[in-house]
Amino acid sequence: MKQYLLSIYQPDGDPPPPEVLDPIMREVEAVSAEMREKGAWVFSGGLYPPSTATVLRLEDDEILTTDGPYLEGKEHIGGFTVIQAPDLDAALEWGRKLARAITLPIEVRPVEHGH
Repeated sequence: MKQYLLSIYQPDGDPPPPEVLDPIMREVEAVSAEMREKGAWVFSGGLYPPSTATVLRLEDDEILTTDGPYLEGKEHIGGFTVIQAPDLDAALEWGRKLARAITLPIEVRPVEHGH
């Protein structure tokens, strides 16, 4: 089984109000439960806002530290799930289910393990 990263892209700003967010989160939990039942789920997590990020960058043999996200944008990765699947088609099917549940863009990428 290969592993795939399903990244959730969400718009910057405050989350939707509970009457909008709660039904979405129930759908996401249902997809997560299905992933667990079928043995696809490996790990998942949500991320704090981009403003909490710290970027470390090598410049002239020194490590510079900068507060805030590496890239400024209108959306950011708000969470992720790592799954295992036999191939990309199966991973994309899980990505479709997650995108339908969460109503946000999902990026699916294979995980390259160390050599």
